[in-house]
Amino acid sequence: METNPKNSDSQIINYVSDDSGIAKSQVQKTISLFEEGATIPFIARYRKEVTGGLDETQLRTIQTQHRYYQQLNDRKKTILSTIQGQGKLTDSLEHSINTCRDKQALEDLYLPYKVKRKTKADIAIENGYLPLAELIIAQCDTRSKSVILQGYSNEALNGAQHIISQRMSETAQYRQWLRQVMSKTGVLRTKLTAKAKEKKTKFDMYADFSEPLHRAASHRILAIRRGETEKLVTWKITIDDERALTYLRDKMIRNKSFSMIESLNDAIEDAYKRLFMHSLQTECFNSKCSEAETDSITVFSKNLRNLLMSGPAGAKSIMGIDPGFRTGCKVAIIDQTGYYKESATIYPTPPQQKRESAETIVVDLLKRYEVRFIAIGNGTGSKETMQFIKQVLKTHELDIVPVVVNEAGASVYSASEVAIEEYPDLDVTIRGAISIAHRLQDPLSELVKIDPKSIGVGQYQHDVNQTHLKEALTFTTESAVNAVGADLNTASAALLSYVAGIGPTLSKNIIKYRNENGPFSDRKTLLKVTKLGPKAFQQCAGFLRIKSGKISLDNSAIHPESYTLVKKMASTLATSLSELIGHDQKIDQLTLSDYVTDAIGLPTLRDIVFELKKPGLDPRAEFSYAAFDTSMDDISDLTIGMTLAGTVTNVTNFGAFVDIGVHQDGLVHISKLSNTFVKNPHDIVSVGDSVKVSILEVDLELKRIQLARVIGPHNV
Repeated sequence: METNPKNSDSQIINYVSDDSGIAKSQVQKTISLFEEGATIPFIARYRKEVTGGLDETQLRTIQTQHRYYQQLNDRKKTILSTIQGQGKLTDSLEHSINTCRDKQALEDLYLPYKVKRKTKADIAIENGYLPLAELIIAQCDTRSKSVILQGYSNEALNGAQHIISQRMSETAQYRQWLRQVMSKTGVLRTKLTAKAKEKKTKFDMYADFSEPLHRAASHRILAIRRGETEKLVTWKITIDDERALTYLRDKMIRNKSFSMIESLNDAIEDAYKRLFMHSLQTECFNSKCSEAETDSITVFSKNLRNLLMSGPAGAKSIMGIDPGFRTGCKVAIIDQTGYYKESATIYPTPPQQKRESAETIVVDLLKRYEVRFIAIGNGTGSKETMQFIKQVLKTHELDIVPVVVNEAGASVYSASEVAIEEYPDLDVTIRGAISIAHRLQDPLSELVKIDPKSIGVGQYQHDVNQTHLKEALTFTTESAVNAVGADLNTASAALLSYVAGIGPTLSKNIIKYRNENGPFSDRKTLLKVTKLGPKAFQQCAGFLRIKSGKISLDNSAIHPESYTLVKKMASTLATSLSELIGHDQKIDQLTLSDYVTDAIGLPTLRDIVFELKKPGLDPRAEFSYAAFDTSMDDISDLTIGMTLAGTVTNVTNFGAFVDIGVHQDGLVHISKLSNTFVKNPHDIVSVGDSVKVSILEVDLELKRIQLARVIGPHNV
């Protein structure tokens, strides 16, 4: 008998098409591109004609689902081989396995044949009670119960019932029906443990809490799971027991006059209470947790993308300050291109409070380097440092903007291998000040150096599947980096590693080549970089920029494979490339249909025209910042009804967290984000937004701040 799944590649393509709603031809062509080594950013940008214009999200869906069905096929092969080795593989079972499209359903089919630890039913079979169990299941024997049990011990009947119970619990049809009922009608109930009742905790709301399982929000599911892990919360899922037992009885009982019907009914109840309910509660809760994890990862990805795409202050000289009291404030200067210039330590606050010398140092640095912005980390001492800086700027009449910057993860970066490689001769604290300055100048370029989990924009990020989380966040980072593009001559190895087709090894090789040979004069020089061959060049070239290089198109998103075509356009208009770029009137004279070829269609031609009109356009948001109230420094300073400015630091499914400058973010619940119904907080606010909020409640013990977004005439 054949034990390989009969799901061919074409069948998998059909499945992916059905699940995604994307045409089979598009799925097929996309998978072919993946198999050739093409990356999602490259396909989305430069192969629109091949895929029919699929975007990055659709391409990732195809990639994920294709991988799912490949893994499912691999699992089928293992299961088929195992069951055949047991001599139990029938044509019917093989067909059921081969046509199965769901991993859980596949495991249900495999359950009766799965090697597991010895059960009560296994022991009963060893003791010879299987014939009695099969007799009871068949319900054909017309003899009385006492006659049937002649020659059997009391233990035999118990053993037979265990066999019946296990056989029922391993029947895929029954499991799937009960699982569906539990998923749709089950009620999730929680209680607090004795440990949780000893003191006030963030899980207090889960004392005698209940809600329909299908309506349980992802953040509550993850909170309950965390509470269980911390031994503070217990949970269970209840369903209509009588409805479930009626279903099982209808399936099992075929002869109500059978003399041993009571024994069969006892076995049914045992199967339901002891075997079905325990395992199905775990399965349904875990399934809900998986959904919640996916939701949480999606939220994290949205927040990360919004943070990475925050508006940069741009090519300005910036002073970064990492505030501190006892050890002083670390000050670092970066120039317009981001290069570190000089650093110092000042003590403008207690306990040392050397304000005069601190002022002298700061003013000297500000003037010598023509600083335009001062980035102040939002950690301990941030408010005091801001007050000092504002006073200095006022005293010396300096037109410089001080901005509070979220420094989450800066300390992680400062001690990382990346930071050590970048600034091997600097103290870890100075690296932190440099990072804070870079975050204001170019958030994307700096934040890619830090593990996203350290940035603080996740929802139960440490509780979710870490492999899935890493894949999603890597995809998000790659998408952002390739959307913006990277300056080949100034980008760090960390930033270059996220460019399509490059990765960590090639990024280091590029930096090494740049250090040894000087700036790249054109994109083609990349082919001289060790291990960077034609395939990698094809994938990465369009996302790398060279300013003031030999070829003007190298500072655009136009791929080198289209340069000949663009030159043809310029020739048609009897002009040069330099005169064509940025000149809308000339570009509008082009008839795009004249340039359609087998390889390049109108979608790519429209992209080329857009780039010619606006070469190097930065897709990121405009630079903005919130001005905190300097009179507020601690959560204890807050009073109900107070209105403050803040910055959105995290958006979850239940609301948004806002930094209001008191070292503890406040929560704007979803119901307080707008004066109209809000289905998704992401529709209202994004990470990095400047908002006004009012104080609703302050809990000093748990350090919780409840806020309401102040709704103005232009934001509802």
